[in-house]
Amino acid sequence: MEEKPSAGIRPHLDKLTLGVTRILETSPGVSDVTLVEKEPADRHAIISWEQKNACILPEDLKNFYLMTDGFQMTWSVKIDDTPMPLGSMVINSISKLCRLGGSSMYTVPNAPSLADLEDDTDEEGKVLLTGNEDKPEKPHFDSRSLIFELDPCNGNGKVCLVYRHTKPVVSPDTEIWFLDRALYWHFLTKTFTAYYRLLITHLGLPQWQYAFTSYGVSPQAKQWFNMYKPITINTTLLSEEADSFVNKLDPSKIFKSKNKTPVMKKKQPSQPAGVQKSNTSMPSTKTSSLAGNSSRKRDPQI
Repeated sequence: MEEKPSAGIRPHLDKLTLGVTRILETSPGVSDVTLVEKEPADRHAIISWEQKNACILPEDLKNFYLMTDGFQMTWSVKIDDTPMPLGSMVINSISKLCRLGGSSMYTVPNAPSLADLEDDTDEEGKVLLTGNEDKPEKPHFDSRSLIFELDPCNGNGKVCLVYRHTKPVVSPDTEIWFLDRALYWHFLTKTFTAYYRLLITHLGLPQWQYAFTSYGVSPQAKQWFNMYKPITINTTLLSEEADSFVNKLDPSKIFKSKNKTPVMKKKQPSQPAGVQKSNTSMPSTKTSSLAGNSSRKRDPQI
């Protein structure tokens, strides 16, 4: 069943997407730019979520849900006239803002869980994950943190809303972290608003969250970044190392029409007949003059 757009949100869609829809529609090769319009979340649903999880949503995220219950924008590129899904921007609805690593009544007793990853090498992991002691301490899968999934990232990881301090009570201070497929944490932003701007300005390109990790995006994703440069000041993302090679593709040449315009060959200007005759007569006059000179030199000997 399709979700009918709300009459109240339609005028605000352009502001909600920061105008990125028009940018994508005018980009070469981009097609099927789709924005799923959603109804605002019910205030009662937000209160129920807070009571169920014993925490308060940050004010900016709560205001976002009161405007639209989640966010989803996708776009494709045409390769050989066939659309291929590429960009995806997702914010889970309030009903899908589920806790990560929480215990469930349906789990098998003594079954392994994410909390088992917490061990005594926590400080070592902190240095490994952040690479900088000035960055915030990483979240925990056990009861020390509350973690909720904001974006499944198409299976490339998870963007999470994290409450890092839960004792003695849950602190209202939240942060946005990226959990990669190897279950390492990477800090993104301190607020949901800042993360939402990152999501929009990176155009939902594949694996864009890995730009904020120590190992960066994959070579394949970097090709797409070079073709559709994110609207961001993070220019170091596109800088190439001396020992790396990345094809610099021009989308205007890749997606241009195959109909080639005929190339008109220029005819060389024809020389006047008098000039041609004079040119052809030059060798004969030179040979005759040379013959005359040689005969004059032989006359005294005779």
